[in-house]
Amino acid sequence: MTQTLRRRPAQRRSAERVERMLDECALLLDEAGYDALTTKEVARRAGVPIGTFYQFFPDKQGLVRALAWRNLEAFLQRISERIPSAGLGHWTGLVDLAVDEFVAMKRATPGFGAVDFGAVLTGPDGARWTLDDTQENNVVVAERLRVLTRELLGAPAGPGLDRALLVAVEAADAVLKLAFRAAPAGDPELIAECKQLVRRYLADHLP
Repeated sequence: MTQTLRRRPAQRRSAERVERMLDECALLLDEAGYDALTTKEVARRAGVPIGTFYQFFPDKQGLVRALAWRNLEAFLQRISERIPSAGLGHWTGLVDLAVDEFVAMKRATPGFGAVDFGAVLTGPDGARWTLDDTQENNVVVAERLRVLTRELLGAPAGPGLDRALLVAVEAADAVLKLAFRAAPAGDPELIAECKQLVRRYLADHLP
């Protein structure tokens, strides 16, 4: 997340202010949506001067980008922390775990339902991907999952695996969006179909 900030917080107090601004951003996204989100209201609710906001974020797009990165880091952290106690006997268990963690965050993490880490923002210069100006969001997510998969499963490196993970992320993203359009908490049958789809597809690419 720090790579999206104008400057890295040098003190604990500054870091806490940044986290409060991100927390309020997430809550406001749930309450009013992106169009109604303003930097002034985020700063007011976080209890910081508007000048402090602009020390760390260039605008509200930069704020939402930082929130998306925080969401992605939290998602990967949750997966990593659950693996030791999950008793995974096969890589398919990792697929289920990842989908379950995404669904859990979608249901309970403020702002995640509005942004998760896959939103596309539109600004004066046209469309901008939330996570990176030069790559689609799912490319970034797939790359981070590739690193995690190689570290945890010893999966073979190569363009074949990279491409397969990107396709899997795209497919899961589409089906999970459908699941949450179908039901506020995510349609359980569609969530189960998402897991099955990804497991079957990756079976041709992972040992």
